[in-house]
Amino acid sequence: MPASKHSKVHLVGGGLASLAAAVFLVRDAGVPGENVRVLEQLPAADGARAPTREGGHVVRYDPVFGDEHCVCLWNLLETIPTLDDPAVSVRQEIRAFDAERPPHARARIINGDRTIADASKLGLDVRDRADLTRLLALPERLIGARSVEDLFRPHFFTTHFWCMWRTTFAFQPWHSAVELKRHLLAFVQEFDHLHTLSGLRRGRYDPYDSVVRPIREWLTARGVRTDFGTTVADADFSGPAARRLSRLHLRKDGTEAGTIELGEDDYAFLTLGSTAADTAYGDSTTVPELVRGRRDGSWRLWESIARNAPDFGRPAAFCGNVEETGRESFTLTTTGSLLLDRIQKHTGDVPGEGALMTWKDSRWLLSVAVPPQPHFRDQEEDTYTLWGHALSGGVPGDHVPKRMGDCTGAEILDELLGHLGFDDIADEVRETTRVTTVQMPYATARFQRRAASDRPLVVPDGAVNFAFLGQFVELPESAVSTAEYAVRSAMTAVHHHFGVDRGIPAAYHGLADPEVARSALRTALA
Repeated sequence: MPASKHSKVHLVGGGLASLAAAVFLVRDAGVPGENVRVLEQLPAADGARAPTREGGHVVRYDPVFGDEHCVCLWNLLETIPTLDDPAVSVRQEIRAFDAERPPHARARIINGDRTIADASKLGLDVRDRADLTRLLALPERLIGARSVEDLFRPHFFTTHFWCMWRTTFAFQPWHSAVELKRHLLAFVQEFDHLHTLSGLRRGRYDPYDSVVRPIREWLTARGVRTDFGTTVADADFSGPAARRLSRLHLRKDGTEAGTIELGEDDYAFLTLGSTAADTAYGDSTTVPELVRGRRDGSWRLWESIARNAPDFGRPAAFCGNVEETGRESFTLTTTGSLLLDRIQKHTGDVPGEGALMTWKDSRWLLSVAVPPQPHFRDQEEDTYTLWGHALSGGVPGDHVPKRMGDCTGAEILDELLGHLGFDDIADEVRETTRVTTVQMPYATARFQRRAASDRPLVVPDGAVNFAFLGQFVELPESAVSTAEYAVRSAMTAVHHHFGVDRGIPAAYHGLADPEVARSALRTALA
């Protein structure tokens, strides 16, 4: 039986999956906004952007959207008006910004001698192409829990293709071969312009200002309530095989804060795990802590839930090794445009039009991206930002003899300046730059090797009044790294439990389009 429009729905977690679910509940299922409640453990709406004591900006990732791939996301954002003009949707704003400043990177890979490589040459040999073809042809059940490095020879990992692919998505050789296959299928249409990223889209501002805040304001205007600083510590299930959720246990400020009893017509959608869990920040003079103890509750909740039934997933497959799943990034906030002007002169990339620039021979595998300026709605005048990360920061750098995780922000800036080679402006850049470092222990946890049952279905078989959301649920044939995945999980949950018959758009696979497949093949063979 579909849920009643008068049901109360509790959404655990305040990320994009829960926000999307709230929109679909109000828009598609007709649930009154006042009956939808979001429970978020962060103390404020933009808590994930909290600056360090130096006051610099924070960019944790550089989101890009694919026209073909993000079908559920576009469906969502067509509904949401921008903050500046209620007659313009967020989707329309992204389209307009793309037309105004289309991405076209000119310096995707930089050589050790600081020259710009011809990244259009992917470097794949006959065996590499054969291994890629085999991966695409193998059913997921036969790939199983094997890693990328189980299926490719060492030469593959030296190619421009792998350098660009891994730094764009943050793949590591030990990650799931199934996830690599899914991403190849989802983004094969980008093969022709993998080196320019001209097929991808980005918002005018950072993800919070471009997407999250407009959604929050739309929901608030319709009566949806968000309880910040509220952690769901546990959930009680009842009935045969734990198919009904009966109670949520709350904590505030580290102490028990009562329970929510779910009535006969009430529902709860729970976000499982979090790539942002236990994020720690540093600045120019401090080193961010690598948190190992799963402090913030996102993973502990899933661990507790998973004990109730074998089809509720196995969180240990994703959160059990922070050495494999962690990633550190950094944001530079500069007074004056000196650094960005010099980067533009060297690369030809106008801020916002380029992609990641990767120093492929650097020990840290260092990459940086210059977003459109201003990147934040509240960015100060004559202030500019730049974002970067390293995928091999566990070894000493080329210019700073320390592991990235042991470096202050100032030392990471020194490493970057060493690779840029802008010696004549280095001292001035140091004097005018604030550095914010971000250590995320689970940044790449979604790519970990896994068995088919390690992620639960959005709606487990027979689930009466609950669903699971986010990037640690199983959506067959979908690529987990994008915002599309979280939104698709939300649409799946709402449409199932509330009997919405609009239909969920099929996941995009470029190889299903003969023209795309032929074009990708020509590029791979070049």
